[in-house]
Amino acid sequence: MTQPDPHSPDVKDVVRETYAAAARQAASGRSACCGPSGAGGCDPITTDLYDAAQAEGLPAEALLASLGCGNPTALAALNEGETVLDLGSGGGIDVLLSARRVGPTGKAYGLDMTDEMLALARDNQRKAGLDNVVFLKGEIEAIPLPDAAVDVIISNCVINLSADKDRVFREAFRVLKPGGRLAVSDVVTRGAIPAALQADMLLWVGCLAGALDEADYVARLAAAGFTAISITPTRVYEVEDARDLLVGRGHDVDALAEQVDGRFFGAFVRAEKPAPDRDVGAGPCCGPTCCA
Repeated sequence: MTQPDPHSPDVKDVVRETYAAAARQAASGRSACCGPSGAGGCDPITTDLYDAAQAEGLPAEALLASLGCGNPTALAALNEGETVLDLGSGGGIDVLLSARRVGPTGKAYGLDMTDEMLALARDNQRKAGLDNVVFLKGEIEAIPLPDAAVDVIISNCVINLSADKDRVFREAFRVLKPGGRLAVSDVVTRGAIPAALQADMLLWVGCLAGALDEADYVARLAAAGFTAISITPTRVYEVEDARDLLVGRGHDVDALAEQVDGRFFGAFVRAEKPAPDRDVGAGPCCGPTCCA
């Protein structure tokens, strides 16, 4: 399997087919995780993301369908009564966890473009018995929600799959309320990496990935209007983790180690949509614009 060009017009078809197959695999009771060992075993990127307390009460299929590179629900500050949107919600695990956190007065949306994943997620919702969840069909580049509709956007190793990340960030900014937060897990790169090796490493790291360099990631979020941007590494991927894949593709892993180790990592990305400045005038303000 070759690495798709993230700017190719058919990249969505490749991603859709891959994740449809993953949904069918999870529905049949097999893990959908990816990596050099394939369906017979999982790489260290997609494993052990959720502890036993989080997994308790969730359908097994929700865990089996997880293809994430982090756990945004464990890191994001979610408050009771808030509305959360998960971009690329897959089998729904992060949506279900978010729904628990925001409680019955809040709401959790999941957005996915793959029919098989949506069917699996809705079945998982039914099994979990959560009423404050809505799964939507659509693409993360064109979110089917109105402006200023959500308090928090999460995502788990999905934005790197988009061929138009700038549009994803603009859409995320649009649907967030003023003062809303972006809190996503994603694959990020750091420093120069040989092009041929980058394609193979990204194939392994994200199954089908087009990860951004961390400086580029920050610049694109800022261009979309976000502030308070930070990127915190959560899992650093070493060349040894991908030895089986790279040797199988003709690479001398020992010779490449210095060029790769520490340059691919799972990260927690935070950003905010600025709230309007409060007009306090010349004295104490008691009007609706500054005492809300």
